[in-house]
Amino acid sequence: MLRVIIYYSVSKIKKRLLQLAADFEKNFDELAYEFRKRLNADDPLQIITYRSYGTADQLYVKGRVLKDKGILKPTDKDTVLKNLISMYKRFTTDEVPNARLRINFRNRQHFAVTDDEGYFTLKLNSEGSFKQDDLWHEIEVELVDAPYAFTKNIKSTVNILVPPPDSEYGIISDIDDTIVKTSATDLFAMARITFLNNALSRLPFAGVTEFYRSLQLGRNGKRNNPFFYVSSSPWNLYDLLIDFLDLNNIPEGPLLLRDYGLDEKPEDDNHSSHKIKEITNILSAYPDLKFVLIGDSGQEDPAIYSEIVGLFPNRILAIYIRDVQLPERERVAFNVAKGLSKSKVEMVIVDNTVEAAEHASRIGLINWESIPEIEKDKNKDKGKAPGKQKI
Repeated sequence: MLRVIIYYSVSKIKKRLLQLAADFEKNFDELAYEFRKRLNADDPLQIITYRSYGTADQLYVKGRVLKDKGILKPTDKDTVLKNLISMYKRFTTDEVPNARLRINFRNRQHFAVTDDEGYFTLKLNSEGSFKQDDLWHEIEVELVDAPYAFTKNIKSTVNILVPPPDSEYGIISDIDDTIVKTSATDLFAMARITFLNNALSRLPFAGVTEFYRSLQLGRNGKRNNPFFYVSSSPWNLYDLLIDFLDLNNIPEGPLLLRDYGLDEKPEDDNHSSHKIKEITNILSAYPDLKFVLIGDSGQEDPAIYSEIVGLFPNRILAIYIRDVQLPERERVAFNVAKGLSKSKVEMVIVDNTVEAAEHASRIGLINWESIPEIEKDKNKDKGKAPGKQKI
């Protein structure tokens, strides 16, 4: 009984401390905003638009308005110090609340206003007016009003994915420790990799590029199977992750990241609720499309994907889990996979992408002819080493 009382007391104190911290963060942000406004110490403003997705009837425009801190594209000559400074800039954002944006779409003007963290979201009715065979569509966003002085013609383009009707299936993939090594199970290793590297000095797991391109190609050869990337990484890393995907020729797709703040509810203090929500939204948006799920054994992907199978019966074609070589996590993954046998969905625990590709070929997701290229890509990636960085 005493243990229960202590548990609930500690839980209550934790919630109170989190609430106090959230209140402090909110008040600090408001004070900082007023201070900058009074000093007129204004960096240029910028619109950051996020790759999004939609249907033939509805599109979602999402982005953020921030002060432009001049984060440059990565180069192979960047030092560790430069990477660290760039990461510092990403995480010390100056948000622009109450900024007004105009979206011109189908000869009509639509408007959105940023929230306290500078984010804006807008749902547009497309009324089936897109060309059915195009995978990506562009919409321009323009800043028309802000609480700071700004130059005119600040614009950005949002890229929105709309799967064509002849897409064979969709692919939902994790990023950390699935595509790129992050060591998410080791806090210090993860911090070192994240903060001291850039998109060029981080390498994908061996063979990921060709395996993902084979899934995008499918069996019909049209390369129109849509990719979606769902990660618990913060939105602050969006540009770094986009650069990483593009530099490694990994298929483009919407990135659905997470906003980290002290005002999060204590019960949401894990990444599973975020990923379940985003994956649920994707599957609900495309009720006639089946999906392949890809993740790793390092955190909660097996359990999350198992829950998705229960929520959406007959919608998941296969689940691929990369083994991060931690015995305890591997046992958990195999137990979850065994529990899925009744649902007739295979959760395949693999050591490398070739194993996943061979299974994908056997069940008709990709062509067998893709395997040699994936094997070649795996061997090539294994021979790579991150560029040696100067301090």
